[in-house]
Amino acid sequence: MTDYKNLKLIASSSPHIRSDVNTRSIMLDVIIALLPALAMSVWNFGHWNFRALTMTVVSVISCVFWEWLYRKLLKKPQMIGDLSAVVTGMLLAFVCPVTIPYWMIVLGAFFSIVVVKQLYGGIGCNFLNPALAGRAILVASFAGAMTTWAAADAVIPVFSSTADVVTAATPLKMIGDALGSENIPQTFAELTGKYSVADMFLGKIGGSLGETSALMLLLGGIYLLIRKVISWQIPVAFIGTVAIISLISAPAGVSSVDYMLYSVLGGGLFLGAIFMATDYATSPVTKLGQLIFGIGCGLITCFIRRFGSYPEGVCYSILIMNCTTWLLDKYIRPVIYGAPKKEKKEAAAK
Repeated sequence: MTDYKNLKLIASSSPHIRSDVNTRSIMLDVIIALLPALAMSVWNFGHWNFRALTMTVVSVISCVFWEWLYRKLLKKPQMIGDLSAVVTGMLLAFVCPVTIPYWMIVLGAFFSIVVVKQLYGGIGCNFLNPALAGRAILVASFAGAMTTWAAADAVIPVFSSTADVVTAATPLKMIGDALGSENIPQTFAELTGKYSVADMFLGKIGGSLGETSALMLLLGGIYLLIRKVISWQIPVAFIGTVAIISLISAPAGVSSVDYMLYSVLGGGLFLGAIFMATDYATSPVTKLGQLIFGIGCGLITCFIRRFGSYPEGVCYSILIMNCTTWLLDKYIRPVIYGAPKKEKKEAAAK
C-alpha cells in the first residue's frame, strides 16, 4: 500500500517527458547501422585486408582526440561520452578513398571537429555536416589523393605506401566520361560490361571506403527507421529525385532504366541520403521541410553530376542545402491550431 503522506512533490521545469532516448543512444544506433557497410568495405578492398578498418579507427580516434583537446584547453565540460565524435570519425572515413595517407584523415578530423563543430558551439550548433565539411576541405587541399580510388579486390597495404595499389575509374567517373564523349552509347556499354547492376548493389566496385555497397547502407537505413532515429522523408525524397531526374534525362542511345540504376547505385547517394542528409543539427525539423530538403539535395546532385567537372555531387549538394535549413525551418513551421490568421502571419514573419 502506497504511503501517500511521505511522498515528495518535486517541481521542475519543462519538459516533463521521461525517455531512455538521448544523444548517446542515438549515436550508438547510428554506429550499429554503419557496421554492415564497414564490414563490406573491409571485405571489398582486398578480401579482409584491414586497411579500411585501420583507416576508420584512425579517423575515429582523431575526432575523439580533437574534441577532447579542444574542450580541455577551453575548460569546457567533456562531451566525448555522447559518441557524436565517433560517428563523425566513421562518416569521415567512409567518404574518403581507402588509399589516402593517415595524416590526411587526421587533418580532416581536425577541420570537422574543431572548425565546423566546436567553434560553433559543439553538438547541435553546427550548421554544416562536420564529416562532409571535412571531406570538402580535403578535396580542396589534396584533390589528387581524394579522387584516386582503389579497384575492388585491390590489395592495399595497411601501413606502407599505397602508391602501387591498383586503381580504377568508379562507375560515376565512367558515366561522366560517357557524357563527355562523342559516342555515348559505346562508352556506357563499357560501363555496363565492367560493372553489372548486381555488382553496384552489392558493392563489388571501387569508390570511397563506405559508399560502395548500396545493400549494406540500405540495411543500416532500415535499422535506423525501425529504431525511429531517422524519418523516411529526406532519404526517399533525395534518392527518388535523383532516380526520376536520371530516368528522364538519359542520353540518347542509352537505356533510361540502366542510366537511372547506375546513377542511383553509384557513388555516395545512399550513404549521403541515409546518414548525412538526416543529421539532426543540419536538416529541417518539419516533415514538409525535410521533403523539400531532400528534393533540393537530389536536384543539385544531378546538376553537378551532369554539368560539373567532378563526377560526384552528393557531398556538395548536402552542404549547400545545409545552408538553407534555417530558411526552411523559418517559413515551414507548424501552424498553431485555432490561432487567428493575423497571429499566424506574425508568427511566420518572426
